[in-house]
Amino acid sequence: MATRKHKVLNWIVVVLFCVAATAATQKTAVAETYAVRVVRDVPYLQGARYTNDKDKLDIYMPEERRNAPVIVSYYGNQLMGGDKSEDAYIGRRFAAAGFVTVVVNYRLSPAVSHPAHVQDAAASFAWVKRHIAEYGGNADQVFIIGYSAGAYLAALLSTDARYLAAHNLSPRDIRGTVPVSAFYWVERRGVAPDRDKSVWGDDRNVWVDASPAHHLQAGAPPMLILYADRDEDWRREQNVEFAAAMKAAGHKGTEIAMIANRNHSTIWTRVGEEGDEAAERIIRFVSR
Repeated sequence: MATRKHKVLNWIVVVLFCVAATAATQKTAVAETYAVRVVRDVPYLQGARYTNDKDKLDIYMPEERRNAPVIVSYYGNQLMGGDKSEDAYIGRRFAAAGFVTVVVNYRLSPAVSHPAHVQDAAASFAWVKRHIAEYGGNADQVFIIGYSAGAYLAALLSTDARYLAAHNLSPRDIRGTVPVSAFYWVERRGVAPDRDKSVWGDDRNVWVDASPAHHLQAGAPPMLILYADRDEDWRREQNVEFAAAMKAAGHKGTEIAMIANRNHSTIWTRVGEEGDEAAERIIRFVSR
């Protein structure tokens, strides 16, 4: 009897192993990795000639894939620093997953002030909509993502229609938005009151008008809000409150997730790592 039980148990183990192996094989087949081709320093504003190539973008393309979904990415650093070259790993990570990925430069303070940053973000998005098919992307499937200050720009483009309207576009032309560790109320602590006044100036009315949270609309694009469990207290609070405010405004496409074991820096710097939760959530969101 004991021998028979052992045989049955062994048979169950073999079956479970086969099922697990099949599932693993299927998962591997879905998670295809593409070779990546890069085109750098593409101007998105005709004749602008900004210093330090701030009117340029880099395009990361999955080889042998056509009509791919598109991700436009805006880097962070308080709207006062950064360069698209520093986020090359973002472009490669998502292009290898099958998405045409565009990493954008934009003008920075103190050389310029609001709304110059978001105007550049809007201009780059408009360029992508009109030209990305030439690089293998699907112009009807353009998502925007951003980190920190870049996430703020992505959220503002998605809620305040004025900036895209300058290019005969609207937030409805954005397929979906992923702000990563963003802020949404410029007038609150941690943002304009505590930062260099070259960014938003010192007029509280401007701060309010520059805030995504004051332009909530039910018709905004689907939004996946990500933040780190070790983000600053005020930033975590803003993310949770903004998600609730979007839902209260009638927006039915708002999702929010806290990424564990990450701080304000590593939630973005580790996106290039295999199996990173933030990266996997972004990939699932863009794959729908």
